Amino acid sequence: MSTPLAGRCLCGACTFTAEPKPQAGVCHCSMCRKWSGGIFMATDCGDTLRFSEGAPVRTYRSSDWGQRLFCERCGSTLAWQTADGTHSSVSIQAFEDPGAFTIATEIFIDDKPASYALAGETTKMTGAEVMALYAPQPGADQ
Repeated sequence: MSTPLAGRCLCGACTFTAEPKPQAGVCHCSMCRKWSGGIFMATDCGDTLRFSEGAPVRTYRSSDWGQRLFCERCGSTLAWQTADGTHSSVSIQAFEDPGAFTIATEIFIDDKPASYALAGETTKMTGAEVMALYAPQPGADQ
């Protein structure tokens, strides 16, 4: 991966380190929009996300294979994670310089409201394309 970076929630109670990739993606799905209050901008940190001891991180299991991590105290959106913890997409807003990440991908583009658009060229994927790539397949070992 890359160099470890520190991050935190709004109130500072949840601090963490992770090794993010330099490119980020956005999710336009209705769950991410409701959870984050807008589009969820995140970077792949694989399995490197580590919260400090005692951080009041809470988990909301939003599907059979995914969960959303947030601060119990201030409610900050922190990360989307696979249920087994092997992959974390960490909010770029939780890092000191979210502008350091290049937005390269937009997923669930078919769920994006017509009221906004991102500038620049990105790779766009529909919800069906995302699910075909990442969701556990029926009958597969989980």
